[in-house]
Amino acid sequence: MLAAVPVLASVPPISAIQSPQARDGNPEPVVVYLVRHAEKAEDGTDDPPLSLAGQIRVRVLRQLLSDAELTHVYTTDWKRTRDTARPFAEALGVEPTIYDPRQLELLAATIRGTPGTHFVAGHSNTTPMLVAALGGSPFGPIDELEYDRLYIVVINPGQPPVTTLLRFGEPYVEGSDFGLRAERGSVRAPASRQRN
Repeated sequence: MLAAVPVLASVPPISAIQSPQARDGNPEPVVVYLVRHAEKAEDGTDDPPLSLAGQIRVRVLRQLLSDAELTHVYTTDWKRTRDTARPFAEALGVEPTIYDPRQLELLAATIRGTPGTHFVAGHSNTTPMLVAALGGSPFGPIDELEYDRLYIVVINPGQPPVTTLLRFGEPYVEGSDFGLRAERGSVRAPASRQRN
């Protein structure tokens, strides 16, 4: 079970969560935003698209990351992850890069070696594993019904990665799926945890 996440009195805009080195003329950091796909529909198949609640969660996430200045978008080749990543790729005018979730070390090495700001849509099991492969802290496993985690991993050359965990959209309540509440479109103030 995850510990309670403290709510910050003042959360900086997403565009402000970067390393000071980026402003000092030193090597550009690698910034990675990682999410599990949004809520999936129950359509009786093993590759369902996003549900209405999931589509709304992606819109909330798109709004939250509107100033993130993404440069790369990655997704697994499942409808729910492609649907989660699609708006970010469309905003960049690129096709998202499809990655194999069984080769997370390869993806992590590619991301670490590519300066810029990356968005990765994954799964409840692969997203924490990728955070760890990037050198970050996954803050424990993601529950099957948990869709509100947004990881930000900042990798500066020669320094340990810094991981920030935010929550967005409708909150996760352990053991309960409140995804349909997202249809009301509520956005709550993000909570944050940070670990070096």
